[in-house]
Amino acid sequence: MTNLAQEETPELKRVIGPKLLLLFIVGDILGTGVYALTGSVAGEVGGAAWAPFLVAFAVATITAFSYLELVTRFPQAAGAALYTHKAFGIHFITFLVAFTVMCSGITSASTASNAFAGFLNDGLGLGAAPGSLTLVLIALGFMTLVALINLRGVGESVKANVVLTLVELSGLLLVIFVGLAGMFAGKADFSRVMIFESAEGKNAFMAVTAATTLAFFAMVGFEDSVNMAEETENPRRDFPKMMLTGLGITGLIYVLVSISAVALVPVGDLTDPEKGSALTQVVAAGAPNLPFDTIFPFIGMFAVANSALINMLMASRLVYGMAKQFVLPPVLGKVLHGRRTPWIAILFTTAIAFGLIIWVVNASGSEKGAETVSLLGGTTSLLLLCVFTVVNIALLIIRRRPPENPDYFKAPIWIPVVGAVTCAYLAGPWARSAEQLDQYKVAGVLLVIGIVLWGLTRIFYKPEGGHFQDIEHMDLNPEDDE
Repeated sequence: MTNLAQEETPELKRVIGPKLLLLFIVGDILGTGVYALTGSVAGEVGGAAWAPFLVAFAVATITAFSYLELVTRFPQAAGAALYTHKAFGIHFITFLVAFTVMCSGITSASTASNAFAGFLNDGLGLGAAPGSLTLVLIALGFMTLVALINLRGVGESVKANVVLTLVELSGLLLVIFVGLAGMFAGKADFSRVMIFESAEGKNAFMAVTAATTLAFFAMVGFEDSVNMAEETENPRRDFPKMMLTGLGITGLIYVLVSISAVALVPVGDLTDPEKGSALTQVVAAGAPNLPFDTIFPFIGMFAVANSALINMLMASRLVYGMAKQFVLPPVLGKVLHGRRTPWIAILFTTAIAFGLIIWVVNASGSEKGAETVSLLGGTTSLLLLCVFTVVNIALLIIRRRPPENPDYFKAPIWIPVVGAVTCAYLAGPWARSAEQLDQYKVAGVLLVIGIVLWGLTRIFYKPEGGHFQDIEHMDLNPEDDE
């Protein structure tokens, strides 16, 4: 029955060439991470803020090699859930991976909503204190707007992503150019770039490790591109070159941005939310006679808004897909007539995002409200590091079997081993500072919600035809439903 259904279902249109794929990957990686967490990363290691971004780039690149082998072995659109199911064939593990990816989208969007509130505060000069009710209401209002756009229906056009990518990129290039201008004007102090300072008195290795768990949030997004495999003209040819090129471009930009930041602004100021977002301070310090510090917050708002919308689209579609396969309660798969959008899934994911924003700010206290962004961003990294660990292990298992198609990208034999070890290490509590341990509470609550819903579904819903076994072939397009 499954094979017959696949034969009757038309394939997605292959319209993405190498250039569009590269822009999609770069645009998906760029965004909230570097815009919102540069100051937090500097707070962990001092002036050597470039080091965690460089380490995060290395770890992400290793795992990217595993993804490249898997996506060229199985050029389908289900991503980590598909690879997990191919390797283990255990439905609960496949569900956990899919739900964890969904949770990472919600925590990422919640991070973006708080960052959006901060940039709006800078841009309009509201003067609201970090963690204040004003900023919380702005974050909730922004998330409501994202939900309304999601409900209306957003065309997921890769060509539209080109425009968004160029705007995001322009903000980061502005920081780099301002850094260069400041250097030539004698305003930059590059001696700070090599200074390691840990707030908790850790050695350099542990300080960089803790900061890397935050910086890793800036490197995620490349894994989303594998979901475009069925719409790429030649995935086996294009994915290896474009994914590695995209990672290289973004890694270089992040290192240059972090160097410019600490060279122009003392670390103490970068980590002080009362003085505005870190990158806004950088452009103000590098070009005080130009209105860049007035323009930049609005560029930042656009960048993080794009990240929030993309992640909430992904999260709601994953919930919808799991509901359609009777993995989550079927009510979550209901579609809004006319708009053909998964309205219950959108409300469900938005409610979780609301809860995260309110809970994290209240748990931290208003005096520590600025830590909300780093906590939610760090939770996103934690969730994805766990997924990446499983994906690397899945590749090790899949390699023991004959390939379905011999024409695939072969990663170096040691890649999945090193990838699994490094991702597992960075996902552990030993890689985090004491304040970062709250990430486990947030991640744990989210996963418990998923497991409870999964259990209720298994108890109260008995679908015919074994829908649960098809989770790796989830239909994420509600517009196809009648």
